[in-house]
Amino acid sequence: MDKPTNAKLLNPLSLAYVGDAVLDQHVRTYIILKQHSKPNRLHQEAKRFVSAKSQAVTLEALIEHTWFTEEENDVLKRGRNAKSYTKAKNTDIQTYRKSSALEAVIGYLYLDGQTTRLEQLLETIVTLVEERS
Repeated sequence: MDKPTNAKLLNPLSLAYVGDAVLDQHVRTYIILKQHSKPNRLHQEAKRFVSAKSQAVTLEALIEHTWFTEEENDVLKRGRNAKSYTKAKNTDIQTYRKSSALEAVIGYLYLDGQTTRLEQLLETIVTLVEERS
């Protein structure tokens, strides 16, 4: 995949859109390899990782541990402050914004070609969610 000139300049909601897909694929792969269950059970398990509430809690833990670089923090802030014209489903707006911020960083790392850092983030997210369970 060719990377854009500067992924950081992309719209943060576009970054979050891509980040959502990247996280979802990572989580689904993790769950399939971990459990050999029926699709409905897999879906229920995936929700533990990709729900807005889970992502918001994970983001707070990552921030508390100063996990993000300065550049990633800039993307986080842009993602959290972006004005979305869609309504948050099953959650409050603050939780939705935190979730979007985390997804924006994932999308940024993916589109910027920072695969090692992206894998570190995805693995850390999985670990944090598993520790909460």
